[in-house]
Amino acid sequence: MKTTMKLLSISAIALAASTFGAAAQDVGACLITKTDTNPFFVKMREGAEAKAAELGISLNSYAGKVDGDNETQVAAVETCIANGASGILITPSSTSAIVPVIEQARDAGILVIALDTPLDPIEAADMTFATDNYKAGVMIGQWAAAKLGDGAADARVGFLDLDVSQPTVGVLRDQGFMEGFGIDIKDPNQWGDEDDPRIAGHDVTQGNEEGGRKAMENLLASDPMINVVYTINEPAAAGAYEALKAIGRENDVLIVSVDGGCPGVQNIADGVIGATSQQYPLLMASKGIEAIAAYAKDGTKPEATEGKDFFDTGVALVTDQPVEGVESISVEEGLKLCWG
Repeated sequence: MKTTMKLLSISAIALAASTFGAAAQDVGACLITKTDTNPFFVKMREGAEAKAAELGISLNSYAGKVDGDNETQVAAVETCIANGASGILITPSSTSAIVPVIEQARDAGILVIALDTPLDPIEAADMTFATDNYKAGVMIGQWAAAKLGDGAADARVGFLDLDVSQPTVGVLRDQGFMEGFGIDIKDPNQWGDEDDPRIAGHDVTQGNEEGGRKAMENLLASDPMINVVYTINEPAAAGAYEALKAIGRENDVLIVSVDGGCPGVQNIADGVIGATSQQYPLLMASKGIEAIAAYAKDGTKPEATEGKDFFDTGVALVTDQPVEGVESISVEEGLKLCWG
């Protein structure tokens, strides 16, 4: 009798363990990034995969073919809905065009979290985990203005933005830079309507090096006296540098950017970029997976940082040329934290 009871107890424990394992595996998550080639999104995927493995969550990853590829992202969301995912993490390429299918996902009971790039409107997602992109822009704008000193009043500024659709992340960084540099912003929800004579022009890069090179060449053709370049991210900054180097101007143009990835921070050390605002994609992704786990467990949804309409994952200005009045960290510190 005792032997029988013991065997039954062992069977019950094994069944409970098996049931718990099955429940953990029943929690499915999706990560949908703009591309799978940009180092920023590669690190984001690594962070999501590591946290999903730790929590026993099944993760499927998808990406657009290029930055701006809304169609592929829509198809990925539809696949996640069909597969019964508990949550979706997405860095949207087209922040407004993706909204209808996001609404379908939420109507199906799926938690949707935007990473890095807020949807338009931001409340179209259950939550956004991101850098304060506007603040990131302000910081590099303030640094550039302080670095130029009196010369900022006569600067010729070229803007290397993301895409003609003007996704929220690109607008926030661009407009933040303008405020920090002292340029009057007109409509805060778009770039290109300003009338400050210091603006040499805008072009788009798709957030990659080749796009940055071509956009820089275009702007130099219309204004060869550009001496300050704002870039949406560091791959675009690297392309801009190559275009400037081709005409022998790599040493007399100030380039600033946003991302703070390891290659970008190294480019500061190498003199390619003057300063960058560092964000933390691994943290965004791991926090996102944690939020999906909590939601799957008991329906808990993440809350925004106090005083903001998103969860702020932090930002720091990285440069080896600090200026008074703008808090920054060194390249050495930036390399320890890059992609954090």
